[in-house]
Amino acid sequence: MISVSASSQEFKYHTVKKGETVYSISKDYNVSEEDIYKYNPDSKDGIEESSKLVIPLGKRDKGMPAKTGSVGLDPVEFKQHTVKKKENLFRLSQQYNVEQEEIKRYNKQLYSRELQKGETIRIPVYRELKGIVAKPNNASEEEIRQKFNENEVREHVVLPKETKFGIARKYGLTVKELEALNPTVDVLQPGIMLRVGTNVSPDPVVLLDKNFKFYEVKPQETLFGLAQRFHVTQDSILALNPIVEQEGLEWGMILKVPNPEEQDPENWVEPTLSNEAEELQGEKLNLKDSLSNFSPKSLAFMLPYSLDKIQVDSIGNAAYDAAVLDDRVLRISLDFYSGAKLAINDAKDLGISTQVKVYDTKRNASEVANIINTNNFDNVDAVIGPFLQSTTEAAAERLRNRNIPVFTPLSDKEMRGGNNLFIARPTQETMSSTMLDYLQKFGEGKNIIIVSDAKSYEIKNKLKQIFPASRSVNAVDGYVSEESLRNTLLPAAQNWVIIESSSVGVISSTVSALNRLLRDELDITLFTTNKNDSYDNESITNEDLGKLFFHYPSVDKEYSLEASEDFITRYEEEFGVTPNQYAVRGYDLTMDVLLRLAASEDIYASFSDYKGFTEYNENKFLYEPQPGGGFRNKAVYILQINPDLTLQIADDSQSNIFREFKD
Repeated sequence: MISVSASSQEFKYHTVKKGETVYSISKDYNVSEEDIYKYNPDSKDGIEESSKLVIPLGKRDKGMPAKTGSVGLDPVEFKQHTVKKKENLFRLSQQYNVEQEEIKRYNKQLYSRELQKGETIRIPVYRELKGIVAKPNNASEEEIRQKFNENEVREHVVLPKETKFGIARKYGLTVKELEALNPTVDVLQPGIMLRVGTNVSPDPVVLLDKNFKFYEVKPQETLFGLAQRFHVTQDSILALNPIVEQEGLEWGMILKVPNPEEQDPENWVEPTLSNEAEELQGEKLNLKDSLSNFSPKSLAFMLPYSLDKIQVDSIGNAAYDAAVLDDRVLRISLDFYSGAKLAINDAKDLGISTQVKVYDTKRNASEVANIINTNNFDNVDAVIGPFLQSTTEAAAERLRNRNIPVFTPLSDKEMRGGNNLFIARPTQETMSSTMLDYLQKFGEGKNIIIVSDAKSYEIKNKLKQIFPASRSVNAVDGYVSEESLRNTLLPAAQNWVIIESSSVGVISSTVSALNRLLRDELDITLFTTNKNDSYDNESITNEDLGKLFFHYPSVDKEYSLEASEDFITRYEEEFGVTPNQYAVRGYDLTMDVLLRLAASEDIYASFSDYKGFTEYNENKFLYEPQPGGGFRNKAVYILQINPDLTLQIADDSQSNIFREFKD
């Protein structure tokens, strides 16, 4: 980004980054979209990544010093400030000499509300780095040689591929100093002996990582200018070159910097090793780090309360309580919305203000049509709900022409509705495919046993294609014998038993027999591609499943008490009970929708702006287009029950459901 000025108006050239829009850029610079269009008329037809825009900046007040805090400069620490009566952002900006936008940036709740007396906010403190200018070194060659006496010089044998830049950096010299110490050496050759300093850097002489290169500091160059040249923060330059912070910037100093020939300078980051999860899943997104659209959001919740069925005069008494307890759909709706309310409150602390309307669908498609016809949905950013198939289809179809996204949170059924329908629950087919991917990736070298009944021939055939050498145990009259299992298990191998059945008898007899066979000190792990309702039967205990380290696919995980402690505590304080799975799903889904709206221009743009999955307390989301239109969440967990009855993610990297996306 380069600054220019004309007629007392200051401008900056902005290079468009991936996912940015004219709207988001206008918010970043606190200018109007029309101001950007005025100086960039072509941008009305859209902007492309890496294109340049002229941004007109607001004029600074005369006599006021420029405040610290700028693009490319990170705070070194934060001060805690408790807001006093009558204090506002302007006063704090003056008091701490920092821009108001920088205070908002680190206290995102201030995007949606004013300062409140007694609240504590963070004030960023910046290091004054712009003044670091390369100091000249005007010493002659003779003066340089005299500077290094015999006790300050050692010998270095030149290795293949070494350069003067690399050798100078290794010994804390400038190239001029290295040449002065070796006046007879013109061209480096492997095996030549050089006189060098004794201050040896731990960095390698040869840069093996092509993402970096050596750079010689020129006269009058500044740290700020170098950060701009290589498109990194000044702190990044210091991190790569600690000597600059220790001794200051010197003319001729050799710095390690990003290599623009090998990296996209707009998106350069220091390389890190990626783990297996990143290789398979793409990127796990934290949208809280990408918030840019702080305009108020509008959400409409369509929930199947059916309050018309509850007598008004019974509210608040035992009859009302009984009516709620007897209506499972109503209980789920109330739990779901309680979690959603907490998400809306938490989003406000991030600077996202939300206008909410709640409609009772009465579990009737005609009522949904009536709601849409008699209410103004023009400014609605997203609809969450309805829960049921008929009401969801009615909402999506009637809002399709206005392109308003409709998120159905609980149903996994195939639905009509067009490209504005988002089904937030994966299908059983998706979960089974995820488990097959897991088994295929990590089943090599295992003794695979497939237990199935006649109804499960389809999934059995798929498993046979993956594991041609697997052994089969077929249920007879709804029962699997211990002897038939014993004949397939190997004493010196990892035995992976995959059970495919919806019969309580088949599952129960298999689990019981395998538990008895554990006494023979066999290594047995149990799997299924479909943990159906039969596993809830009292004859199949979690204790027995845990002893076999039972693995299965799931839409959600069990929230971690440590990771979600704050959420659980706030929910209990607000509602007096521990959140159940529906309350957690209400929170997770609503927070995901709000963060997507605040990180992009709208829901649809968020999917092109950010490639990857999001994850919250119990749920993760990765929406993919469906052949018949609309989007469906394809993110699935592989869970494992342990002998101590704890539930954990078996290995979130062990599913390749994201491989198609990555490719």
